[in-house]
Amino acid sequence: MTITTLDEDAVQVAAKAGRAVLDVVIPVHNEEHDIEGSVRRLHSHLTATFPYPFRITVADNASTDNTYAIAHWLAGQLSGVAAVHLPEKGRGRALKAVWSASDAPILAYMDVDLSTDLAALLPLVAPLISGHSDLAIGTRLSRASRVVRGAKREVISRCYNLILRGTLQAGFSDAQCGFKAIRRDVAGRLLPLVEDTGWFFDTEMLVLAERAGLRIHEVPVDWVDDPDSRVDIVATAVADLKGVWRLGRGLATGAVPLHTVRASLKTPEVAPGVESRLVRQLIRFGGVGVASTLAYLVLYVALRGVVGAFTANLLALLVTAVANTAANRRLTFGVRGAGRRGRQHFEGLLVFGLGLALTTGALSVLHAAVSAPGRGVELAVLIGANLAATILRFLLFRAWVFHPRRTAPIREQ
Repeated sequence: MTITTLDEDAVQVAAKAGRAVLDVVIPVHNEEHDIEGSVRRLHSHLTATFPYPFRITVADNASTDNTYAIAHWLAGQLSGVAAVHLPEKGRGRALKAVWSASDAPILAYMDVDLSTDLAALLPLVAPLISGHSDLAIGTRLSRASRVVRGAKREVISRCYNLILRGTLQAGFSDAQCGFKAIRRDVAGRLLPLVEDTGWFFDTEMLVLAERAGLRIHEVPVDWVDDPDSRVDIVATAVADLKGVWRLGRGLATGAVPLHTVRASLKTPEVAPGVESRLVRQLIRFGGVGVASTLAYLVLYVALRGVVGAFTANLLALLVTAVANTAANRRLTFGVRGAGRRGRQHFEGLLVFGLGLALTTGALSVLHAAVSAPGRGVELAVLIGANLAATILRFLLFRAWVFHPRRTAPIREQ
């Protein structure tokens, strides 16, 4: 592939002119208690370790406390620190505004809590300075990463990245880590296509970059969760899912003009036909799913007259799960031959286990709430639980069991 390269003199020209080579943006909203300590810590680290001029830009988006006043005061106290105020909230809005106006060849950002160990900053931006890569991200999901955070955030993060792999075929490992960098020339072409102004900004930028054929460098990071984080996890998750739907629809319909980025940066199309393949897979998976659900309901009703509800559910799911995996292997994901069939069926049974947990859990809740629910109520609850299990099954099949990297040698040509 053609590797886009930064103007070979851009870094040296900026350095000789005394201009910042690196502009690190810290987006903030009502962070008056943390902003001074974080900026001073980052400034000390860059002064001691970064070999070129730098700038730290505090991007205040609609704070109602003293955050901007403190940031403005720090800009007067520390060389290489700037403060910008935006009247509207939104991390994506703040990053897009500051990055678009910056004259630094390398642009980066990190969260104000500095949860990521700053030792990873130079490895993050070095491939961009050299021209080897176009974007760089910190990842908390690498085996080499050291992460301290609660189980709830860990599960949410991994589920979100599973959704991205299963729906948008994302190849990067961690979309949400607040530790990223991009070359200015790349940002100038890519950022106009990014619509989100909030937390989904990162994901949208990375997906578009990947589809445009840009090179994304990943750096394993040491990361410690901020116990005082005020991010609304539920609201953010809902907004992210809406963003995934909007972006996926835009890519599938061709509404996102990635060809302009490819043409200007001379990058090839990556994974051509991804969107049309996803549509075909969804249609086939849906057909298999309808047939499986009907077979499951018939088996459940037949067995329910002989055994209890939980046993009938287990047996009906087990039989249809094996058939469902075989049908999706052949029809939805186009895998031929006996190669890896045993492994794929075993993994399909693990996915079945998750579906069993969902449906059994739904039955347990129903029987705990109603002493003797009718057969129709049982079926309605199981249909709802199976719908959730079906969505999860598709994501796991596409992102894990039948992922192209794991089936490429034996896939249908």
